[in-house]
Amino acid sequence: MPLSLLHDGESATVVKVGGKEDTRRFLENLGFVEGTEVTAISSNNGNMIIKIRDSRVAINNDMAKKIMV
Repeated sequence: MPLSLLHDGESATVVKVGGKEDTRRFLENLGFVEGTEVTAISSNNGNMIIKIRDSRVAINNDMAKKIMV
């Protein structure tokens, strides 16, 4: 399922990162690689705050839909 469907406080493991080459590279640089555990901190107006590798990252809903967990 896409990362955008996680509820606040829910954790999951990244299975696949989709999208165009530039988008995948951008997300991988943020830490979204296969096997990485992520936690949804909050979701507001289509934007999400995600905890990944001891950091918090804000991404929009379109990006979150490209990350499968």
